[in-house]
Amino acid sequence: MKAFLMYPDRDFDLERDLPPNESDLSSDLELEILLRAMAGGDKFLFDVARHGLHSGLASPAEIVYRQRVLADCIAQPAVVRDLYDVAVAAITGERHLFGWTLRDSPDSVLYRARQAMQLYLDMFRRLRGITDAQAASFGSGGFTRFFAMLTRELADEYLAEVDAQIGELEFRRGTLISATLGPGGKGAGYLLRRHPEQGWRDRIPGLNRSGYTFYVPERDEGGMRALSDLTSRGVNSTSSALAQSADHVRSFFEMLRAELGFYLSCLNLRDRLTAKGGPVCFPDPDSPVLVGAGHARLSARGLYDGSLALSLDDGQAIGNDLDADGKQLIMITGANQGGKSTFLRSIGQAYLMMQAGMFVPASSFAASASTGVFTHFKREEDVTMEMGKLDEELDRMSVIAGQITSGCLLLCNESFASTNEREGSEIARQVIRALTEDGIRIIFVTHLYDLAERYYTQHDPATLFLRAERQPDGHRTFRLPPGEPLPTSYGQDLYQQVFGAADQTQATDQIRTARV
Repeated sequence: MKAFLMYPDRDFDLERDLPPNESDLSSDLELEILLRAMAGGDKFLFDVARHGLHSGLASPAEIVYRQRVLADCIAQPAVVRDLYDVAVAAITGERHLFGWTLRDSPDSVLYRARQAMQLYLDMFRRLRGITDAQAASFGSGGFTRFFAMLTRELADEYLAEVDAQIGELEFRRGTLISATLGPGGKGAGYLLRRHPEQGWRDRIPGLNRSGYTFYVPERDEGGMRALSDLTSRGVNSTSSALAQSADHVRSFFEMLRAELGFYLSCLNLRDRLTAKGGPVCFPDPDSPVLVGAGHARLSARGLYDGSLALSLDDGQAIGNDLDADGKQLIMITGANQGGKSTFLRSIGQAYLMMQAGMFVPASSFAASASTGVFTHFKREEDVTMEMGKLDEELDRMSVIAGQITSGCLLLCNESFASTNEREGSEIARQVIRALTEDGIRIIFVTHLYDLAERYYTQHDPATLFLRAERQPDGHRTFRLPPGEPLPTSYGQDLYQQVFGAADQTQATDQIRTARV
């Protein structure tokens, strides 16, 4: 039995390694905030959400498959939670049924497996009940196949047969075992047998009994051990088979819990975002573009940073529009604290969420899937003083260069600004040229005017320039419309925020006083 709710043809693998740059993505894109909202305080859901968010689906068909399953979950959240509760009850119930055994004998293995199968049988009946009542209200390919599988595999006749088999394994009439004589007159070929059907004569004590009977005295410990050994030999193969069956059923419930858990975490996040007043939408995915960017898609309306939205006590995160179809390089410049880094994070989050089959924080979003998402954000000074900031930036870029491939997306936030403008611009140009020639899409936030201005004068149709908007009074709107790079980042606005309307001399005195 397979759920196949995450993929159309395979299971959701929680043991799969996360991307090697997962820690950088988590830090730079502030994914921890999203994951905590998805988990809702549940450690298991946090782990499931983390693996799901890094699924990295590149096939539009697989993305849409998962989107449609999630759409069903959004439409029928109570039913999905009921299914999830059944899976959880099966797993936790089995763990608490028989937490210890005196010995790992065939008898104890058989007892534990029989108890587990009885529990699973009850859970199967609950699944079948939900299927009969709710299957018609689901329309996605994933759920349609899932409910069809439950209907087919958990037919009434099958459940009745399993119930009967479990009942027989309770051995209410004793254990019937056959054996043959082996070398030295020892028993061989022990085999557990099914008791024959009883007629009315068989139920009368002492009437019509064939064969010989002997009894083990109550205080004959040696005889009891010998009898127990014979019983263990007889039930050994049966206990192994039943234990394997129980393991198989448990793995089904574990997978069902994991796959439904991912969708429940998505519902948790959606509830949190919509409660903040932010829109969410299912993106329109396209296939990755591995060479050039002439057919690459990237457009959005009202795209915002989900982590920022969740962190705000009041108000809404500002959304941005983007028209970058066919663009391989997007250069973002403009005023300090104008929303450039926030916008960059929103794009990175949207790509990961889209390629996890999720909704994205936007009114609309359409993009060609990437074969990987990488980030190169500025870092604080190395407190161990083992390397300078530029050394550290170059070292991280070298690691990225060894992992990134054609069709990937690279998000750079003020990369190489730790050296002077001329050197930083030249390093950035060489990196950008090498990566774009290899079919990698780059979104680059920078204050390096020399870098941005030289790209702007080339008038390359595959390059888009955005500029953080600033009003004449210095107010930031946190919107990034297309715009030519400027030689200033309006640092004087921040200066005025700190020192107010004081003149230059007074401000200088304040700085000296603060330093002292």
